[in-house]
Order: sequence, then structure tokens, then C-alpha cells
Amino acid sequence: MADIQIGLGKSARAAFGFDDIAVVPSRRTRDPGDVDLSWKIDAFRFDTPVMASAMDSVTSPATAIEMGRLGGIGVLDLEGLWTRHANADDLLTELAQTAGPEAMVRLRELHSRPIDHDLVGARIAEVKAAGVRCAARVSPRTASELTPIAMAAELDLLVIHSLVVSAEHVSSISESLNLKTFIRELDIPVLVGGCASHRAALHLMRTGAAGVLVGIGTGVSCTSDQVIGVGVPQPTAIADARAARARHLDETGVYCHVIADGGMRNSGDMVKAIAIGADAVMIGGPLAAAHEAPGRGWHWGAPAIRGDLPRGSRIRTEPKGTLAEIMGGPATDNSGSLNLMGAMRKAMATCGYTDLKSFQTVEMVSL
Repeated sequence: MADIQIGLGKSARAAFGFDDIAVVPSRRTRDPGDVDLSWKIDAFRFDTPVMASAMDSVTSPATAIEMGRLGGIGVLDLEGLWTRHANADDLLTELAQTAGPEAMVRLRELHSRPIDHDLVGARIAEVKAAGVRCAARVSPRTASELTPIAMAAELDLLVIHSLVVSAEHVSSISESLNLKTFIRELDIPVLVGGCASHRAALHLMRTGAAGVLVGIGTGVSCTSDQVIGVGVPQPTAIADARAARARHLDETGVYCHVIADGGMRNSGDMVKAIAIGADAVMIGGPLAAAHEAPGRGWHWGAPAIRGDLPRGSRIRTEPKGTLAEIMGGPATDNSGSLNLMGAMRKAMATCGYTDLKSFQTVEMVSL
């Protein structure tokens, strides 16, 4: 695709958002009952390609357990309220009853308490005791501190996530995390991100990560693109990461999963993310609308709480249904917010595909 001239001496590559593209139905159709939505990462197989975002308003130990029972996986934020306060559930009830700027002040106050190492292990153990897989998120800054505790609690999958994670972080004021060394010393699969370009995705894949998280500031509660001017529309970012995955596979023979992280508002966006090349999706907003969601009608991400440079907001999210209804229906309207997996099956069946990997070859058009 040719570059677009912004002005003399400066050009840009065209990029696409989810509203700019659509999936093209093929000549063959299938029965939705024949569609298999399972995916596998390392030794773990999941019935649905959905990960619940590591946000306090989305994933609690209870909702992580429910996501596991529904065939997906919830990601606990090991730097969130659940590992700072033993009574996090009560505090979230209090926050739900607080509106306006006072709520953000209170959130930042609650996040000022140090992470309780005992709670880190206890929260993971709570999920594991229910018989489902447990995933947890740390930032590069806390990875060295919290990962050994999580490993001792028998964590299944580690997510190292920040706004942007690079394989080469240079700092003159603190010791940098060597991702390549760090990941290769662990005996569980590790997902790293975010990233939003071919080069960045490829570099992260070369660290030995089992998967990369694609997306920078694309979520409904994040304003990173407005605050710091950095970001790439999700479809283009996913396509670039897909190309990086193909190159990495050619170079090493190792398949690295691409996880579309954020920016998906409804089932149609999820369908497009998979069609473009994502192996699975990580979503927050749609799941924050569950009756069981710990945000209790409110949704926010960690960037909104940063005292030095907030990059998000706390938004009202009207409950739509139970977590089971959001994931598997029944749908009661045509908004694409209920029965996400039913919509995925219908889309794939309409195009004649029965598995996620083959669906990535479907024809697409720009609108």
C-alpha cells in the first residue's frame, strides 16, 4: 500500500479501524454447530478464544473462575486492588456508589497501598482451587518481584503487560528487565505486550514469548492516543503482527500466538480481529457489562489511575446480562453485546469455516 503524503517531506501509511472493514461471505456455508472455537497455547487448550482483561472492573477471582468454567480464561491484575486489599470486594462496592472526580481520587488512594505478597499467592490459589486455569498480569517494573510468588502459587500463564513493552527497554535510572533472559528461565507460557507494529511484534516474539498482546491504548476506557498521541488502529496492528508471526515461524519453526488486546466493542469486532489474524482476543468493556463484573456498572483501566499522567477514564457501563449470557447467550437484542461466541460461530459458518485458524484466510474488504 502506497504511503499517503501528510505534507512536504512527511508521509504516513494508511491504517484501518474495525468500522472500515468487513468479512466477505464465501460460496460455501456450514452449520454453526460444526464450528470449533477452541484454541491451544502451549499445553493449555481453551474452548473459547476469549481472555478477560486484567482490569479490576472486569476480572476478580470470582469472574476468573466463571470465565474458566465458560471455556475462556480471566487474567488477574497482580498490581490491582485484589492484591492490595483483603476487602477488595467491599471497596469495589463503595466505589460503585461514588461518582465524579471523587471516585478517581479514591481509586488512586486505594492503589497507593503497597502490594501484599500474601494476597498475590492467595488470589491465585483461590482460582486454582476451583479447578480452572489461572493467568495473571504483571508489569515489566514488578515482574522480577511478583513472578516468583505467582510461580510458587502454581500460576498457569503469565502476562507481562504495559502500554508498550519492548524487547529493548533502555533506562539510565533503573535496572531494565531483560525479557529474553527472564522468559526463558520460566517453565510456564508467557504473553508479552502491548505492541502495535511488525517490528515490535517480531522483537517480542524473539524473546521466547508464547504470545504477544497487540494493542496500544485501544480500549474504550483508555485515552492514550489523545494524551500522548501514540497508537495504531487495531486491524492494522493485528495484520502487522500476523506478518511478524509468519516471519518468526519461518525463521525458527516456532509458532507465536497473536492476542488482540482491546478496542473490540462488540461481537462483530471480535469476528474481524480473528479473521485478520488473531488467535484469541483479550476484552474488557464487553465483559464489564456482566452482572457479576466487579466494577458493578463502572469500567476503568490501570492507566486511568496513574497520578503522574492519567490516560483513561472511569466510564459508566450499563449491565447487559450475566457473564454466561454475554459469552454464550441467549441474545436479547442485536447490539452484539450478548452471545459473543454464538456470533463468532455464525460468522464462521456463514463463510464456510469450522476452525479459527482456517478462518484467518477469509476474504475481507475495506468499506
